[in-house]
Amino acid sequence: MNAAEERRLLVQEDGDHQALLLPSLDARLYTGDGSVDIKGRPAARRTTGNWRACFFILGTECCERLAYYGIACNLVTYLKIKLHQGNLEAARNVATWGGTCYLTPLIGAILADSYWGKYWTIAVFSSVYFIGLAVLTLSASVPALQPSPCSGSVCPEASLLQNGSFFLGLYMIALGTGGIKPCVSSFGADQFDDTDPTERVKQGSFFNWFYFCINTGAFISSTVIVWIQDNSGWGIGFAIPTMFMALAIASFLSASNMYRFQKSGGSPLTRVSQVVTAAFRKWHVQVPHDASLLYEVQGQYSAIEGSRKLEHTSEFQFLDKAAIILDGDAKSDLLVNPWRVCTVTQVEELKIIVRMFPVWATTIIFGAVYAQFSVFIEQGMVLDRRIGSFNIPPASLLTFDGISVMIWIPIYDRVLIPIARKFTGREKGFSDLQRIGIGLVLSIVAMACAALVELKRLEIARSEGLIHDNVAVPMSILWQIPQYFFAGAAEVFTAIGQLEFFYDQAPDAMRSLCAAFALITVSAGSYLSSILLTIVSYLTTQGGDPGWIPDNLNEGHLDRFFWLIAGISFVNFLVYIGCAMRYKYKNV
Repeated sequence: MNAAEERRLLVQEDGDHQALLLPSLDARLYTGDGSVDIKGRPAARRTTGNWRACFFILGTECCERLAYYGIACNLVTYLKIKLHQGNLEAARNVATWGGTCYLTPLIGAILADSYWGKYWTIAVFSSVYFIGLAVLTLSASVPALQPSPCSGSVCPEASLLQNGSFFLGLYMIALGTGGIKPCVSSFGADQFDDTDPTERVKQGSFFNWFYFCINTGAFISSTVIVWIQDNSGWGIGFAIPTMFMALAIASFLSASNMYRFQKSGGSPLTRVSQVVTAAFRKWHVQVPHDASLLYEVQGQYSAIEGSRKLEHTSEFQFLDKAAIILDGDAKSDLLVNPWRVCTVTQVEELKIIVRMFPVWATTIIFGAVYAQFSVFIEQGMVLDRRIGSFNIPPASLLTFDGISVMIWIPIYDRVLIPIARKFTGREKGFSDLQRIGIGLVLSIVAMACAALVELKRLEIARSEGLIHDNVAVPMSILWQIPQYFFAGAAEVFTAIGQLEFFYDQAPDAMRSLCAAFALITVSAGSYLSSILLTIVSYLTTQGGDPGWIPDNLNEGHLDRFFWLIAGISFVNFLVYIGCAMRYKYKNV
């Protein structure tokens, strides 16, 4: 049978598509992972997916990240200079907003996996994102929406309208960026058929270059956009990210006919609830020793649309009770009721989530380290920013984080992986968990570098008699470069390792949700950082002391805060090693 005859068999006379039996299709013509094109037909290898489609997705991500970091990089400066907030309040607001940006991915992930699919979820939340940027630009451009400038040391507080308009736009951006975050990376990875060995290797490379594009956008923002905001005004400085977001939407939609789509498998939360409910209904029933007695549908594919079957595992046997068929069930129609009997694949979905949890929890501290960039910027504001006649904006030092990432990704992809492959025999060189662990170590080094810089800065402040003066000390801001460089290297290992780990280990119908898990560690880390800042402020200001992080950092001990984060990260790393050694990878 030729390809044309196969296609005719797949299409009804009225043009609607019948259920596809992918094993009957020519594997050379169509993907083997169940993906379809935009019209619902089997995805052709030659005309859909692969790098041809990913170039548009990577371009979209680059523009979107430029827009995001165009706001995020210098946000703490805007809050201090334009909305007249203090160091602690500004750092806390940035951490809380950053945490929200990485919490809202849950919303996008659930909608994508359950109902809309990744493509439409990206399109809808991108529109919300664009509107939020437009509102933010207006709040920074219209004089009535900004408080009056400071008069000497007296700075009027922002009114309810001024704060409201700014934070409305800011949190619309949080909703928009969070809604598309878990979908863009997993939608890009969906363009490669993981049943094909050649495309599977490309899929691993995709995550590296995906993160490269993220940091390309961040690099442009932390240099050009930050400079424009500090020197040409915040209105134009926010308008440029808005225009790039419009470009991101246009780039994404322009390649719609090239994409491969994975079908939505229904609500993952509902399936998880069904397993828990069915298991508790049979809590008194003994799990059979023969796993073949547990319920599973016949055929290659599972009962969950768009999902392959998962092999049974012996862990968490209590959940296997959900797949036990009782005599009463077999004699009635309850066999098809998923609230009483679940398939092995459905049970294994929940087991995978449970197995992932310790790894997820031990990467939260990395998110807390990542959240210290706003504190790094505040540290840079009291360092000497002059390079000749040029005044470096403190947020521009984020450039070195992006440079570090853009240096390390090609080295990792083209040098380290081939070398590691020879020693480990693994297709990826390092396992995902090994990669994450290396990044955790590098994040500890980054915090130690920040603490050492602050120790030296305070020493100079004391020797120059600047303790009680809220001024920059004669120490170059370039001393911050190592902490940004090691933070960037840590991202290449941990952040990309997380994306790949949660995508690769996710059940087919939960990939957006599991990508959201990787992002939520950043959210949880940001909230943890905000809590630590509050606790540290409360405990260190007792008895009238200025505390570790006062408005005048020359009177504080920011170094102790950095050492605290480094110490917590080290203890967390030891716990992570134990969790990683016990983790069992999934089998399809």
